[in-house]
Amino acid sequence: MQYRNFLTIAAMLFAGSAAAYVGPGAGISVLGALWGLIIGVVMAVGVILFWPIRMMIRKAKANKADTSDSTASDSSATQSSEAETQDKAVESSSSQAP
Repeated sequence: MQYRNFLTIAAMLFAGSAAAYVGPGAGISVLGALWGLIIGVVMAVGVILFWPIRMMIRKAKANKADTSDSTASDSSATQSSEAETQDKAVESSSSQAP
């Protein structure tokens, strides 16, 4: 196995130039793959770093919703009782109409 690796390395060191044309499409492909890799790594690191901040924001919203729900339920109970009173008044006035 080591002999095989040695031959591979020797062939790479002593190889001449290929004098082949590499078009612009190959370079653009390499740059596109490189940009994809860089953006993927940045996004992964960003998600990992933003995770605790996101959890704090969710907890703050949940606490805010809990306090507004208790206030809203009090006001909605008052509004529903007022609506029921108005419905009864409308029903009684419509039943008395000729």
